[in-house]
Amino acid sequence: MDISGLLTSAGINTGVCLVFLSLYSVLRKQPSNACVYSGQRLAQLQSKRDDPFSFDRFVPSPSWVVKAWEASEEEILTCGGLDALVFLRMVVFSIRVFSIAAVVCIFLVLPLNYFGKEMKHRNIPSESLNVFTIGNVKEGSKWLWAHCLALYIISCSTCVLLYFEYRNITKLRLAHIIRSSVNPSLFTILVRGIPWSPEESYSDSVRNFFSNYHASSYLSHQMVYRSGTVQKLMGDAAKMYEMIMCASTEPKFGSHFMRCGLCGGTAHSFKILASEPESVRIGSDFINSNLRQKECATALVFFRTRYAALVASQVLQSSNPMLWVTDLAPEPYDVYWKNLSIPYRQLWIRRLATLLASIGFMILFILPVTVVQGLLHLQDLQEKFPFLTGVLKNKLMIRVVTGYLPSVVLMLFLYAVPPTMMLFSTIEGPISRSGRKKSACFKVLYFLIWNVFFVNVTSGKLIERLSVVSSPKDVTAQLATAVPAQATFFMTYVLTSGWASLSSEIMQPYGLLCNLFSKFILRNKEEPCNGTLSFPYHTEIPRVLLFGFLGFTYSLMAPLILPFLLVYFILANLVYRNQILNVYVTRYQSGGQFWPLMHNTTIFSLVLSQVIAIGVFGLKESSIAAAFTIPLIICTLLFNEYCRQRFHPIFKDNIAQVLIEMDRKDEENGKMEEIHKQLHSAYCQLASTSNDSSKAEPSDDSKNGDASVCPDPEDLKPGNIPTQVNESKVPSCLEIEELPLK
Repeated sequence: MDISGLLTSAGINTGVCLVFLSLYSVLRKQPSNACVYSGQRLAQLQSKRDDPFSFDRFVPSPSWVVKAWEASEEEILTCGGLDALVFLRMVVFSIRVFSIAAVVCIFLVLPLNYFGKEMKHRNIPSESLNVFTIGNVKEGSKWLWAHCLALYIISCSTCVLLYFEYRNITKLRLAHIIRSSVNPSLFTILVRGIPWSPEESYSDSVRNFFSNYHASSYLSHQMVYRSGTVQKLMGDAAKMYEMIMCASTEPKFGSHFMRCGLCGGTAHSFKILASEPESVRIGSDFINSNLRQKECATALVFFRTRYAALVASQVLQSSNPMLWVTDLAPEPYDVYWKNLSIPYRQLWIRRLATLLASIGFMILFILPVTVVQGLLHLQDLQEKFPFLTGVLKNKLMIRVVTGYLPSVVLMLFLYAVPPTMMLFSTIEGPISRSGRKKSACFKVLYFLIWNVFFVNVTSGKLIERLSVVSSPKDVTAQLATAVPAQATFFMTYVLTSGWASLSSEIMQPYGLLCNLFSKFILRNKEEPCNGTLSFPYHTEIPRVLLFGFLGFTYSLMAPLILPFLLVYFILANLVYRNQILNVYVTRYQSGGQFWPLMHNTTIFSLVLSQVIAIGVFGLKESSIAAAFTIPLIICTLLFNEYCRQRFHPIFKDNIAQVLIEMDRKDEENGKMEEIHKQLHSAYCQLASTSNDSSKAEPSDDSKNGDASVCPDPEDLKPGNIPTQVNESKVPSCLEIEELPLK
C-alpha cells in the first residue's frame, strides 16, 4: 500500500470521527437523551425540569471537550473511583511515552529509513509505505546505531515514567484503603467448603467452628442461599399472605386503601399484618424453615477487627485444604451472589474448562484473520477469484480494499470477543463483579495480542510462514522479517479500530437506538434506556493496551504509526474522561487492581520490541547494535522485578500495619460498636435481611415484597435503577458538568 492508500483510510476515519463527534455534541443537549449521555443519576434530575425550546440545542459545540479537559483528578476519583483514575493515568502515560517516541523516531529514525537504500524515490503520495520502514535500510548500514540509540531512549523513558506512575498509584491505593475505613468488607471473610453434617445445619456448623477457633474475634455470620430459590421463597410468602388475608375478614381494612397490582393487597398491607403478631410469627417460622433448607456451603463471617479478618482469610482453617476455605469478602455491591453457591470443589474444573474454551475460541478466530490477510494480498486474491479482476482495476477501489476494508472486517469480528470472554469468566465462578471483569480483561487482552498481532504477522502468507512452527530457534529472525512487512495493516488498524471505536463509544449507539425506539415507537413516557451502567474495563483496557503494544513494537520498525497513535490517545483521554464524568455509574471497584496488568503488559511490549530489534539488527548485519541491545533487555527485566517486589504486594494483599492503626483509631473514638451493628445488614442477598438505614431507598417493587434479591448493577437499565447511588458522589458530578438543558 502506498501513502495515498493510507491517506484514504485516514480521511475516511477522520470524516467518521468528525460526524460522530458533531452528532454527539447535538444529541447530548436534547432532554430526551438525558439517560443516554448524562448517566442514570443525572438523568433522573434532568427529566424533572422543563426546558424551553432553544436553537442552541441543535448547534454543535465543543463545550464537553473543555469540561472534560478541565476536570481534576479529585473529580474523576469522586465520580469514577480509583479504577477510573488508574485507567486514565494509563492513557496519559501512553501520551507521554509516545510523544517522546514520536519526536525521536520521526526526526531521527524515519529519515534514515527513507534514505536507507540508494534508489530513485517517487513523489511522496505514490511512495510505498515499505520505504518508510526499517526494511528499507540496507544490510551492514552504519546508521543502525541511531535505531539502537532511539530504542535506548524509548526504553529508559518508559521505565522512568512507569516507576513514578506505579509509585503514585500505590499511594492512591493506600489512601483508598484508609478512606474506606467503614468498608464492611474489611471486617468480613467469605467461607466456602463448609463440611456437611447430618446433626446440624450449615449455619450451626459455622457458628460452632468460629466460636471454637476464633472465639476472641468472631462476631457473627450470614449464610448464603442457593441462587434461583429466593424468588420461590418470596412467592410462597406472598401466597401465604393471600391466604391470611382471605381468612381475615375485617371490614375496616379494604375500603380505605388503594389495591396493589402486584400481590392484590393494600398499599399498607404490611402495616396491617403488623397488628397480627400470630400471623407474622407463623409466616416468619415458615420462611426461616425454608431458608435453612436452602443454605449452601458458603457463609459470610464477620469479625470484631479488620486485622482479625485479614489473618483469618490468609491462614488454612483445616488440615483438608478443600474445607473451610477463606478469602476476604468483596465489597457489598461487588458481591456476585450467583456464584457464591457454586461448590468449592467444582471451581478448578470450571477454570480448566474455561481455559480450554478460551484457547479453542482463539484457534477458531484464526479463520477470520486469514480472510483479512487475504484482502491485503490482491494478487493472490485475483488468482483465486478471477471475476474480481475487473473490479480491482479501479485505483480508488484498490485503496479502499487494501487501506480500509481489512481493518473494518477484523474490527467487526472482534466485537464478539468481549461478551464471549465475559461469559467464560462468569462460568469460572468469581465471587465478585470486579473479579469477573478483571478475569475477562485478562482473557480479552491475551486474545487481542495473539490474534490481532501474532496471527496477523505470521499468517501474511501462511505457507511461507510454516517455518515459524517448524524451526523454533529462528523465531526472532522470523519476527524480524514478518513484523515490518505488516506495518501497513496495523497503521490502518489504528485508524479504524482506534479512532472509530472512540466515536462509537461517545455516541453510545446501542443505548441511543433503544432510547429512541422506546420513546418514539413504544411511546413510553418514562426514561427507559439500555446503556451499559458500569465502565466496560474488560473492553477498553485491552484496547488501550493493544495500541500501546503496537506503538512499542512499531516505533522503530515503522515510525509513521506514532502520529496516528498519539491522536488516538489524546482523543481517548478526552472521550473517556467525559464518559466517566457523565455516562457511567460506579457502583463497585477493585481499588486500582487493574494497574499491575497495565504495568506487566507495558513491560512485555517493551521486551518484545527489544527482542525484535535484535533480530532486525542481526538480519541487517549490525552485530554491534544487536550486542548493545542485550543489556537493555536485562535491565528492563531487572526493573520489572524490582517493581514486582516493591509495589505489587500492596495490590495483592491488605497491609496489616494500616488495618491495625485503623482498628485502634476506631476503638479510641468509640466507632467500633456502631460499625459492628452495621455489618450484618451491609450484605443483602435477601431484601428482607437488610434493614440498614444507610442503604438506598427500596424501589416500588421492593416495598411490595417482590424484590427478593438486591439488584444486579450490571443487569439494571438506566431509567429503571433504584436510587442506590452513593449520595456523596452526586453533587461532585453536578459541579463538574452542568446539565446541558439550555
